[in-house]
Amino acid sequence: MALKRIQIGQVWKKDDTGDSYLVTKVYNEALATFAVLRKAGSETEAPLRVRVTNAGASPTLPGFRFAQESEEF
Repeated sequence: MALKRIQIGQVWKKDDTGDSYLVTKVYNEALATFAVLRKAGSETEAPLRVRVTNAGASPTLPGFRFAQESEEF
């Protein structure tokens, strides 16, 4: 499944820890797009601000993978 854009409510998994993060905000700043991620189940942790990169036709978050792609069936 090719991801067309990053949207609020999507869940991404951090590559090194496997923790789930929820996209709470996506915004443009100058010539870049940023996503604000909050760790699932932890309202006390500070949110992460990650710059969106484009790998081919799909946007990505460096250090994260889209949760639906990481599930094995």
